[in-house]
Amino acid sequence: MRIRRVVICLWFMLAPTILSESRQLRAADGEKQLLYVAVPGIRDYVEYGGVGILVYDIGAGHKFVKRIPTWNMPPGQAPENVKGIAASARTGKLYVSTTKRLACFDLVTEKKVWERMYEGGSDRMAISPDGKILYVPSLEGPHWYIVDASTGDVEAKIELRSGSHNTIYGPDGSRVYLAGLHSPVLSVVDAKTHTVVQEIGPFSHSIRPFTINGSQTLCFVNVNELLGFEVGDCKTGKVLHRVEVAGYQTGPTKRHGCPSHGIALTPDERELWLADAANSSIHVFDATVMPPKQVASIKLRDQPGWITFSIDGRHAYPSTGDVIDTHSKRVVATLEDEAGRPVQSEKLLELVFANGRPVRAGDQFGIGRK
Repeated sequence: MRIRRVVICLWFMLAPTILSESRQLRAADGEKQLLYVAVPGIRDYVEYGGVGILVYDIGAGHKFVKRIPTWNMPPGQAPENVKGIAASARTGKLYVSTTKRLACFDLVTEKKVWERMYEGGSDRMAISPDGKILYVPSLEGPHWYIVDASTGDVEAKIELRSGSHNTIYGPDGSRVYLAGLHSPVLSVVDAKTHTVVQEIGPFSHSIRPFTINGSQTLCFVNVNELLGFEVGDCKTGKVLHRVEVAGYQTGPTKRHGCPSHGIALTPDERELWLADAANSSIHVFDATVMPPKQVASIKLRDQPGWITFSIDGRHAYPSTGDVIDTHSKRVVATLEDEAGRPVQSEKLLELVFANGRPVRAGDQFGIGRK
């Protein structure tokens, strides 16, 4: 009993110090989670946020922080729709591509470092984990450019004639996954030699958005004409499963021309989230079983065409500007610009800053991180 009284007394004596030190550590850490949203990120529709990079404070309920300028278009010239966004915390650089150009921004100074226009335009690019190399697809064209991320110089080119489009750099940096709008095959490239070393598929139709797990053993693929997804084996190249959404019907879509354009794994890989444009919904699947099992649906304010997640997996970001709590499956915020107008974009990612410098970077694709 005396020992217990001593322990209790010590706790009341030390608790204020412990709590104070804990608060000081959190303050000293100074980490801030920021969401970077490139606009116009729904085609060239400036009504969904205008032109620029919009920054939101995730920890403050996704409050608007600032707008970083990108391009000033001449009067009478249509804005260029953003096609992709990528970032590297190691180099402190952010990259934004449009239908005509690719630009690099310094995340600390927020100044443009370089800007390039490549023959055939540019689409949704991917950056290597070390921040040194960019794979830049020409705009639904025949090839991908391999670009020096520090200068924008082209180092090599891969020609697949597949309608180059979506691109994922594997988390370990060894493989790059290339999907074309006109091909049912997902091409896998050796990142050292820049040569195709494997093909996954063919899937049932042309590949649209896709994602991979962290160990790069599985890919989850949207295809044309399917409200659902297909699963591929990244080791054998075989198609393993076809999963159709239950309880919902396909219907007219505003964009992309396919029922499901958007698919993402939660960072812990326990869930797979799927876009359903016709029903303005997200469908959630249990990814701990194969094939993944449909478990929930979430109604959105508009038709989704993309999904990604915060680095910690607490928030889901469909392109509609809805912010979803992944645990409760509820919309907890909606993105707005500095004038209070609704913001939508398919090109967004999280960056974590500490002491004014980037320390972690998310990804525009919902890649598994397990």
